[in-house]
Amino acid sequence: MNWNQTEGNWEEFKGKVQTQWGKLTDDDLDVINGKRKELAGKLKARYGKAQEEAEREIDRWLMRH
Repeated sequence: MNWNQTEGNWEEFKGKVQTQWGKLTDDDLDVINGKRKELAGKLKARYGKAQEEAEREIDRWLMRH
C-alpha cells in the first residue's frame, strides 16, 4: 500500500493508526488528517523519535497494510 491510499481513506485508517501508535489521541488523528508529515511529527512528539525513525516506522506500517 502507499500513503496516497491511506490519505484518501483516512477515516478508515484512523483506527489502524491509533492501534499501531496508541499514544496518539483522537485530536492528534484529526490534526494528522491523512497527512504523512503530520503523522511523523506526532510520532516525534508523543514517542520522542527522530524524524528518520518515525518515517521508517510509517514505511514498515504501510508495508503490512
